[in-house]
Amino acid sequence: MNTQTLKASPKKKPGKTKKPLAPERIAAILDALAKTYPNVVCALNHRSAWELTVATILSAQCTDARVNLVTPTLFKTYPTPKAMAEASLPELEELIRTTGFFRNKAKSIQGAARAVVEHFGNQVPQTMDELLQLPGVARKTANVVLGSWYEIAVGVVVDTHVLRLSRRLELTKNTTPEKVEQDLMKIIPQDRWIAFSHELIHHGRQVCIARNPRCADCSLETLCNSADKTWTSHPRSSPLKA
Repeated sequence: MNTQTLKASPKKKPGKTKKPLAPERIAAILDALAKTYPNVVCALNHRSAWELTVATILSAQCTDARVNLVTPTLFKTYPTPKAMAEASLPELEELIRTTGFFRNKAKSIQGAARAVVEHFGNQVPQTMDELLQLPGVARKTANVVLGSWYEIAVGVVVDTHVLRLSRRLELTKNTTPEKVEQDLMKIIPQDRWIAFSHELIHHGRQVCIARNPRCADCSLETLCNSADKTWTSHPRSSPLKA
């Protein structure tokens, strides 16, 4: 029996699910995530749409934990968009230095502050088109602000965790955030777009880490056939045969 299994195994395709986008599989993934991370929220500390915008810009190529260490002093020193718009650029740079790429980020958050003051009456806008007019704001940042603060689901936040886990779960074959977002919007119900991103981000940090994922502790393990799994409870074939 063992010999037959060994002979048969090369004919299989490790890391492939038979029907990865089957509605019942998508529903099972969403259900498992919701049960694992109930009432999950954005990991960036913020008290307003403006603070969330700045924090999200700072989070590029930086951990949320590091951003959360920097923003209390930043917002105490420059508590409003107007104050940040009028700030000394070198002083801004120094306050956010540890987030990396601090010179470009300082220009972005000051540029965003000036745009909010001059074009949007000191209020962070509530539409994708308007948010994209702010320096330093691309679709990911706009989706974070719209979803986490305004509770408006116009897209799916695709950061490094969402991109990586979406590929591991075979929800997309694309490699760019824009294309991955479009793929996810087609298969994830719109009323789950906001929570789904938060759940996947938390899962990517805590369990499905980039190297040596903790598959034995994963609530999605029976639904996953990723080729780099560190532990499996089923053969390298789809858990859903239908």
